[in-house]
Amino acid sequence: MGAHRRKCDWCGSGTPIVRDMEPINTAYQYWCEECARALIIKGDPIETYRELEGEPIYGRLLEEHCTLKRFYQFVTA
Repeated sequence: MGAHRRKCDWCGSGTPIVRDMEPINTAYQYWCEECARALIIKGDPIETYRELEGEPIYGRLLEEHCTLKRFYQFVTA
């Protein structure tokens, strides 16, 4: 399945913007913007991730909504 056809693993309808590179549950690797924002706000952000849209959308979400001061790792390959 191509990246343009993939849907968010959580809601099943959104277009993924980020991939969790070290998921606890492999059924939930790809997250749309709304579900990724909800994870951050809940306090369970993705720590090792890859942006999928070529823009740092998830990185901006972390900056805007993350109150934790942990180190997050952007994976390029």
